[in-house]
Amino acid sequence: MAKKEIRSFYLETLGCAKNSVDSRSMAEMLAAAGYQESGQPGEADVIIVNTCGFIHPARQESLKVLRGFARDKRKGQHLVAAGCLSERDKDKLVKQVEGLDAVFGTRRWSDILKIMDRLAESPPSPYVYFPPSETIQPPPDSLMQAVVQGASAYLKIADGCDRLCAFCAIPLIKGPMVSRPLEQIIRDARVIAFQGVKEIILIAQDTTAYGRDLGMRDGLTTLLQDLMAAVPQIPWLRVMYAFPGSISDDLVDLMSAHSQVLPYVDLPLQHAHPQVLKRMRRPHKMDKVRALIEQLRGKMPSLALRTTFIVGYPDETEEEFETLLDFLSEIRFDHAGFFPYYHEPGTSAFSLADTVPDELKDERLQRLAALQEEISLSINRGLVGKELDILMEGHGDGMSVGRSYRDAPEIDGLVLVNEILPPDGLVRARVIGALVHDLIAEKIK
Repeated sequence: MAKKEIRSFYLETLGCAKNSVDSRSMAEMLAAAGYQESGQPGEADVIIVNTCGFIHPARQESLKVLRGFARDKRKGQHLVAAGCLSERDKDKLVKQVEGLDAVFGTRRWSDILKIMDRLAESPPSPYVYFPPSETIQPPPDSLMQAVVQGASAYLKIADGCDRLCAFCAIPLIKGPMVSRPLEQIIRDARVIAFQGVKEIILIAQDTTAYGRDLGMRDGLTTLLQDLMAAVPQIPWLRVMYAFPGSISDDLVDLMSAHSQVLPYVDLPLQHAHPQVLKRMRRPHKMDKVRALIEQLRGKMPSLALRTTFIVGYPDETEEEFETLLDFLSEIRFDHAGFFPYYHEPGTSAFSLADTVPDELKDERLQRLAALQEEISLSINRGLVGKELDILMEGHGDGMSVGRSYRDAPEIDGLVLVNEILPPDGLVRARVIGALVHDLIAEKIK
């Protein structure tokens, strides 16, 4: 049978920044092979959905998007499910979404060209591609693993995770951590710098574990040192997803000594009661957590500290939740995200009973969020009169929008400036007003 000609593709990305990087890498592989990227799904020969499968709401969103594309798929068009949901629910996905033409997972995203070749041969649908793979399979060495979004770029330094957190499905989906060779990361950073980017955001499941599988000691510190030397023209280097207990003294010293590495620490703690943390299989010695935060703030007085907490973990008592509330009041995080516990199949916590009712989870979430709003507004008011560098990202209705070093894209706050300023550049501004999550500022003339 003659091959069917496939010329174009459309890529829909769901989930985290790591998925965005994978999608951009797939797009580059496809473009290099002669495929054209379409801006509209209806115009493409193949629609590829890079799904998210981390928690229940993300899975439901992925299924909704896939079913929508399947419903609207025109004759001769192909629909491909890729990414984390495909990896996690490979045995169920083809039954859940009628009209899929191919399914392959996040561990093999770099095999996208094989999928396209197979589709051209008109295989029986759906074509399910899951060769054995214990880890994320690396793409060609020459492929950049980064995505530029405006004046910022996400740069992947590793994928997968070796942690055994009881609630988390990431190791189930992605397998053990695989660090990228340092020289590839430095090469990508140089390419990004050439494009005029002002901020590089380092991402992985656990950035502080970078390089352990390569035999590196304190690999993140080494990587940052090399990045500063390689791309001195990039004013902001931001680190995401630092694991409690894995932030070395050398890393703290480097961050405090070099303004290029932003004084911003994303420290997902998940809870504050030792017994809950033990049940979560997380670091549970809160005296060490407090000592780390004291060290960070002592070395970096302008530190912006972000965290995330899970509410309603199995058997969470009111006393344990009150401990979390008290800890939030005590530490006063600049930013905090709160999530209800989701009972995820395949995780070790799934063997426990989901004992906290959804209504109680919601009520506790609201109490935490209300407290954090008070803290955030208080911190923001304390910034009024201060000068900050603002990375401008856009404008409209006579106002410009940007971020300070305190704010990571999409998850933290914004800085609003009451004049039109060109995007993609840093401006010096004075804070003149405070909102719960955002700041109001004026450019210093």
